[in-house]
Amino acid sequence: MNPTPTGAQNPRNHIDPVDPAATGAAASAKGGPTRSRKGGRRLNASMIIGAALVVLIVGLALISFVWTPYDANAIDPAARLQGGSLAHPFGTDTFGRDTLTWVMVGARITLLVGVVAVGIALLIGTPIGIISALFAKQPWGMWIDSVIMRANDILLAFPALLLAIIFAAVYSPGTGPAMVAVGIAAIPGFARVARSGTLQVLGSEYVRAARASNRRIPAIAFVHVLPNIAGIVIVQASVAFAISVLAEAGLSFLGLGTQAPTPSWGRMLQESQQYLSTHAELALWPGVFIALAVLGFNLLGDGLRDRFDPKMEARGA
Repeated sequence: MNPTPTGAQNPRNHIDPVDPAATGAAASAKGGPTRSRKGGRRLNASMIIGAALVVLIVGLALISFVWTPYDANAIDPAARLQGGSLAHPFGTDTFGRDTLTWVMVGARITLLVGVVAVGIALLIGTPIGIISALFAKQPWGMWIDSVIMRANDILLAFPALLLAIIFAAVYSPGTGPAMVAVGIAAIPGFARVARSGTLQVLGSEYVRAARASNRRIPAIAFVHVLPNIAGIVIVQASVAFAISVLAEAGLSFLGLGTQAPTPSWGRMLQESQQYLSTHAELALWPGVFIALAVLGFNLLGDGLRDRFDPKMEARGA
């Protein structure tokens, strides 16, 4: 009679040693997520590129507070419509103002409009979405959820341009009304995202346990809902920021946003229209930086979505 095989000899009990390097290589070959030595996911390309572009725009705005090549409103008729040079790397405009200086100072307006508009939308839209979802989970509150979301749909039908025209008719065109118009137009997006995320959180086991222990709804909203939907709200904020950049440029281009003599990328595009055939660089530089800002915030939003979305994480996206 043969002796009973040991665990090392029994094929049923045998466990092959795992080579971490080989496992990582196999995961990479299959398109799986690459993990660092600390166990966390590495930053993806979208997040890195997006963050770099955002840092570039923010850096230009911050530097402009302490230094610019020239005074933003310094007019030099003798230097008007010059091309790029050592004295003026981006050239000069129709009044002889330095284009690089205007691009740097214009970044302030772009970020200011984005921060205020996104702040308005986030602070109003997120609570609306949470409240709507909380009512949707109550048998007696479903009609309140329906009313809130139908009002949200009505607001969604008013784009930022139309709201800016209305505000310009009631008040005077300027950066303030433009920021409010863009912020109000972005509220429905935050409300929908917050409502969707809240409904998912409310269906989880720990929220059911909190309800079973007679925890109040406001406590559930602050303790359980807000921390768990923070990720998707941040992603929505990044995307809304990109939309705000485009909206501000469009409103300033139409004369409904930032007014003279304050530098603005949209106004730079508007003033360069009549010189496109002879001095295209006047529109090139503000257009390039608008595109970089929009691309940066969009890529950053895509990267944050991949980091915060559990489904994307599971798929190794």
